[in-house]
Amino acid sequence: MQRGYLHLSHLLVWLLFAQTCADLPMCKESDYHFEYTECDVLGSRWRVAVPNKAETCTGLPDPVKGTQCTFSCSEGEYLDMQSQQCKKCAAGTYSLGTGVAFDEWDSLPPGFVTHGTNTNGGNSHTNCSNSTWTSKDDYIASNTDECSATLSYAVSLKKPGSVYFEYFYPDNSIYFEFYIQNDQCQSTDSDSRWMSVSESEWSSYRVELSSGNNVLYWRTTSYSLLDSAVKPVLLRNISISGVAYTSECFHCKPGTHSANAGSARCTPCPAETYSNKGAATCYQCGNDTYSEAGSGICKPRPACTNSDYFYTHTPCDSEGKTQLMYKWIEPKICSETVEGAVQLPASGEKKTCPPCNPGFFVTNSSTCEPCTNGLYSNGTVCTECPVGTEPVVGLEYKWWNTMPNNMKSSIYNLGFSERNTAWEVAGEYIYTKPGNDDRDYLTLTLRVPGYRLPQSVAKDGEMIELSRITFVFETMCSADCTFSFMVRYNEWRNDLVEHWKGSNRKQSYSYLIHRNNTNSFMWTFQRTEDYNSERKYSADFAKIYLIHITNVIGGVASQCRRCALMSAQAGSSCVPCPQGHYMVSATGTCRSCPPNTIIKANQAVGEAACVQCGPNTKPNKAHIACLSDCALNVQTKSGARLYYDFSPLANVTGFHSSPRFTSRGLRYFHHFNLKLCGNEGTALATCVDNVTERGREVKGFICQSTVFPSDIRSQSVVSSQPFLIGDSLIGVATDTSLNGISSPKWLFPSASTLPDVIFYYRSSETTQACKQGRSATVRLRCNPTVTAEDLITLPSNCSEGTCDGCTFHFLWESRHACPLCTRNHYREIVSACVQGIQKTTYVWQQPLQCYGGESLPAQKVSACVTLDFWLKFGVSTGTIAAVLLISVSCYFWKKTRKLQFKYSKLMMTSGGKECELPTADSCAIMEGEDAEDDIMYLNKKSFFNKIKSYSRERTSDGFDSVPLKSSSLRQREEEDSDDD
Repeated sequence: MQRGYLHLSHLLVWLLFAQTCADLPMCKESDYHFEYTECDVLGSRWRVAVPNKAETCTGLPDPVKGTQCTFSCSEGEYLDMQSQQCKKCAAGTYSLGTGVAFDEWDSLPPGFVTHGTNTNGGNSHTNCSNSTWTSKDDYIASNTDECSATLSYAVSLKKPGSVYFEYFYPDNSIYFEFYIQNDQCQSTDSDSRWMSVSESEWSSYRVELSSGNNVLYWRTTSYSLLDSAVKPVLLRNISISGVAYTSECFHCKPGTHSANAGSARCTPCPAETYSNKGAATCYQCGNDTYSEAGSGICKPRPACTNSDYFYTHTPCDSEGKTQLMYKWIEPKICSETVEGAVQLPASGEKKTCPPCNPGFFVTNSSTCEPCTNGLYSNGTVCTECPVGTEPVVGLEYKWWNTMPNNMKSSIYNLGFSERNTAWEVAGEYIYTKPGNDDRDYLTLTLRVPGYRLPQSVAKDGEMIELSRITFVFETMCSADCTFSFMVRYNEWRNDLVEHWKGSNRKQSYSYLIHRNNTNSFMWTFQRTEDYNSERKYSADFAKIYLIHITNVIGGVASQCRRCALMSAQAGSSCVPCPQGHYMVSATGTCRSCPPNTIIKANQAVGEAACVQCGPNTKPNKAHIACLSDCALNVQTKSGARLYYDFSPLANVTGFHSSPRFTSRGLRYFHHFNLKLCGNEGTALATCVDNVTERGREVKGFICQSTVFPSDIRSQSVVSSQPFLIGDSLIGVATDTSLNGISSPKWLFPSASTLPDVIFYYRSSETTQACKQGRSATVRLRCNPTVTAEDLITLPSNCSEGTCDGCTFHFLWESRHACPLCTRNHYREIVSACVQGIQKTTYVWQQPLQCYGGESLPAQKVSACVTLDFWLKFGVSTGTIAAVLLISVSCYFWKKTRKLQFKYSKLMMTSGGKECELPTADSCAIMEGEDAEDDIMYLNKKSFFNKIKSYSRERTSDGFDSVPLKSSSLRQREEEDSDDD
């Protein structure tokens, strides 16, 4: 029952729809178009008619079986959906067949998305919303700031195809990558993402695409802190193949045309012609108008001025004459008939040809040819080098009658590449001729095959001057012109070495070449970077007067130098002097340099080529560089001698400045690598540039690079702009200045009485700001409390390590910067005697100002006697001494009494007569016997009674009265004593 109601409702809806369709007109071919349905699992599809507007007509064709999903048309064809057959595009249109093309960039084409992101880990302070790719009519340009700008396009391919685009990538300060992400979210390998640097023209790139969904990414990030010097990456002519079909042909844009049916692309109109959209031919401009190549309109011709023509010289004729020729700039856009226009000066004036360049000679036809090997020339005739000398080979251009064979001049236009000449010879100089577009890059390229040191110069050693290029230039500008000097190492890199803004007086610039792969040099001049600028700065120019490169393979010689002679082959060419010797110019023999000196290549000849090494350094084996063995012996003002060992600090150490921020908030660091000291053969400090795949590197004692946090290519940081701060060690001292380099104490104040040890370095690379080269000081300060090996700080008032951009200062605090410990750095402490044991302990003097060297002696333990023993010993000794003193006193008292008695007896026997002595009672007294008269009759009296009697026997005159005994009486007393 319910099913019947549903069937009835469906029938009513169909009747209502049929009634409505009956009221609509029948569809015509212009009312609908055909489309294919999605492909099924068997690769089939249906062609269905789709009305252009809904409910406007009826009677659409029935669906029919469509072509297979793999069906496609060739280039220059489109698929006619009515017949489902491929047909050729009409003239004035084009088709890629199975692809799409984007060659108009007035605005961002549909499907393209661009956005800017920061590379600083999502730092909220960095605003990159405006850092995007920008449409510039015929191309799209990248950003030039530190943000990352991404351009993306998503496409679904029915079969494998490819993507093709043209790009111009002149500045390696920008990281430029192209990668693809497929529907499995798999990205292009990182090794294939790099885009090689362009030299002076557009480069092309093609890569295969797999079927399915593909997202194309073009991403750029600038890693230069000088935004004005960065040139953007340009893209144009992006085409993608692999879409199943195209049902229509595209009209040629204005300024292009396709003359034949079935064209795959449109051709730009030549200069002086124009075309409208969808043109099959280009139309000639009128006599009073002009157009540039690829232009869609003609412009009125302005009046000719002096900036619309240039002058050049013809090659020398057989008479040695050259003609001065004036020519209009091609294409000529000015009019000579307009009021106020200047006329082209008359050409053909003959002048004497300038001399040939050094190392060349004048042929019979007045042309210049190079001298052969072993010959030299000042520009006239070739002369053989004398015996004992060798030619100084190089390239020197100071006369400009014709463009040298190894130089190429070209104009690069942002819209189209042109092979026209950009630099013209003018006798004493070469200059940039007036340009057709003020934004053009006027490029001069010099190529060399390589370099070789002279036979008499030492060949080993990493820091030897392999070659040097010097040029003299001048610029005159009324706008924001830029003159740049670049070095090309390989197909991937054009390194910007130096650039100059505005007008610059005539000056010289030199650049040292350390590697043999430096094979190309480039000078570019751009009058303005203003995209909206008209042609009004044609009078601005750059001139180069001189270009000189030393030690070039295949070069010519302008002079010869003396070298050592071999006694066995006196007529042969030269042999090098032994290491540490120089050549005596008068004789060609070798003489030893003074001790502790090195040989400086390309310096003065003779003894003047021997350069003294700085304090506390010594020459390496090749005698071309001074080194420090990390040991130092210093005598202080007080006369003390300090010994240092810096070998624990000899490894390459890296450190960086405090974080800094660009104007957009991107955080970056100045990273330094330092090689303090070490013997020959140890690794030097290296700084690299990894912005592009084959980045360059610099090596020396101290180098710097700028490090940016990054999320590109899965890198945590990107290092760019490396340069050397010091490639030679000048000396090691405690003085605050050495050889013109100063390290003021106020940069790193210290309260210590111990002097700092300072390493002095210098770099031979010169820049516009540092005409004498860069230099650096590393101040080593003793700090025994520091456990880290790399506590290196920068001056507080010069956070980038330098206050003037040329001299860098670093403070390295370490315990290994302290002098080695000796006996003078510790003292001994003796403990009290405890239980017969006494300890002797050694401790460091404070504050401690040494490290390593002698260690503290071990504690000593010895036997000792306590204080109680010495007290008892003292009391006992004192008692014994007192007894002995009393005994001695009694003895001498008794002896005194005897003497008194004798004296009294003598006085009594003398009878009161002076000078008479009594006669002796006996003839002699035997030795050892006491005289009888010496015995006092005091027998059996107590000590008290003796004293009492002594006191009674004193006479009034003070003498004692002693009773005398006779001999018989004394004898009797002795007998009585014997009986007892």
